[in-house]
Amino acid sequence: MKAITLRGYGGPELLKLEDVDKPNPGANDVLIRNHAAALNAADWHLMRGSPLVFRLMFGFTRPKNPIIGADIAGTVEAVGSGVTKFKPGDQVYADLSGASFGAFAEYVAAPAEIVASKPSGISFTEAAAIPLAGVTALQAVNKHGPLRAGQSVLVNGASGGVGHFAVQIAKAAGAVVTGVCSGRNADLVRGIGADEVIDYTKEDFTRLGRSWDLVLDAVGNQSLGAIRRAIGENGKAVMIGFGSMTRLMSMALMGGKNVAIISAKANASDLDRLAKLAEDGKLSPQIEKVYPLAELPAAMAQLETGRVRGKLAVEIG
Repeated sequence: MKAITLRGYGGPELLKLEDVDKPNPGANDVLIRNHAAALNAADWHLMRGSPLVFRLMFGFTRPKNPIIGADIAGTVEAVGSGVTKFKPGDQVYADLSGASFGAFAEYVAAPAEIVASKPSGISFTEAAAIPLAGVTALQAVNKHGPLRAGQSVLVNGASGGVGHFAVQIAKAAGAVVTGVCSGRNADLVRGIGADEVIDYTKEDFTRLGRSWDLVLDAVGNQSLGAIRRAIGENGKAVMIGFGSMTRLMSMALMGGKNVAIISAKANASDLDRLAKLAEDGKLSPQIEKVYPLAELPAAMAQLETGRVRGKLAVEIG
């Protein structure tokens, strides 16, 4: 099969299109003919081998699995002897970040427990844009407990991969949503449901003298003290992503119960919840550009700019 491989840590130029062996599914695995994948911040962190925790988890000098990528959507080709949930021909999607990655390939063998039925009514490419970012957003929104209708939520980074899903998930729960993004992305953020948009190039939401019931920071550009100003005495906050070591240390020392860092866990039940939202028209993946598999290095270079509206996707076949 064709796959993009990474045989050392570094820049996008290390990503190579190669012929590799097709995977063999284990007893509890599903073999998936992969039609589409999508890019996430975790992919370029893994590509670069930075921060150090990625090397400790996935290989110190090079990735243990040379095929990276988390998001997939495709068709089941075969199932292991212990799999009863799926059968050949089923349309599925999954987040492989908890199963050693492997998305940038024509075939994937994935544990059945992390695979879910693809949302009906949307394309494979749209479905592939959901898993990692969507699950991260869902778990972030609910980190401190389910939202109540009418609560105020601010999403910092509302036009990004995780942020644009968080806006929609919070809105579907009945929240009043404020999105923080650049002015050029304001229309996109309003279009996916934000009640208000703050242009970060003109205003700092942490210095407006306002507070929200829940602040989701998907950018990592605000200090813990600044976030605390935006949640007041009774609010909650969730930090998404890695941020700086200084920020992580301050969280460990002074975070408290009202401020948390989210590290999403891949699972099929959350994918089922996201699929229902997509089928009900409450969750719409925003894809800035779709690349063919062979152009993944260019896609990764675009991702590293940090200026992507929504998601970047890869069509595989």
